[in-house]
Amino acid sequence: MTDFLKARWENLVMINYAIDPDILKPFMPHGVELDYYQGKTYVSLVGFMFMDTRIFNIPIPYLGSFEEINLRFYVKRQVNNEVRRGVVFISEIIPSRLVAFTANFFYKEHYKAYPTSNKIILNPADKKVEYKWKIGDKWNRIYVEALSDGIYIRENSMEKFIFDHYYGYSKLDVNRSLEYSLRHPQWLVHHVKDFDVQCNFQQLYGDSFKVLDKVSPQSVMIAEGSEVSVEWKRNYF
Repeated sequence: MTDFLKARWENLVMINYAIDPDILKPFMPHGVELDYYQGKTYVSLVGFMFMDTRIFNIPIPYLGSFEEINLRFYVKRQVNNEVRRGVVFISEIIPSRLVAFTANFFYKEHYKAYPTSNKIILNPADKKVEYKWKIGDKWNRIYVEALSDGIYIRENSMEKFIFDHYYGYSKLDVNRSLEYSLRHPQWLVHHVKDFDVQCNFQQLYGDSFKVLDKVSPQSVMIAEGSEVSVEWKRNYF
């Protein structure tokens, strides 16, 4: 099996919001349906470190480690007797124009290049993780303070729902979609003690998402991360 991309994802912060499913319908790829948890649909504002990136196992000099901030929602696709759970990205922010172009070209994603930064403090008892990204002259920010010890994800938990989606789906047009698979072990999560979100959703993602500027997240999570790989094979349907 040939991998297009291999990397290590670390300190994944997930800020999860319940949202009206009608808001997501214009972004839905053909052939998938929304995935619900306890009767609700969710979007996640995600920040993490993209480390030691390799394309076809070739390291990317100087550009292989960076922050990514994305907004995503959750879908599923029935293939014969298999239910494939995946994510759709509304927008993905990274600092490199070259990496953004490559991902958009091969996987029809929605990467944009903006200045980003991080501050990660690891202590014996806790960890403090901050991701920032700059739009115009304003910095946006997500911050989490959590216990250092990782724990296994419980079955049927919201953490299980959020993290156990192993496919990516892209909308090509109203009748065509692209599917690719992502592989990684199940991640350990950390108990969140405190968090802060400073994000202008309307400016970043459009008027449809301005409702998120006025509500609190349903949950906040942080996962330890692991090695990940994205398969080169892409399915069109």
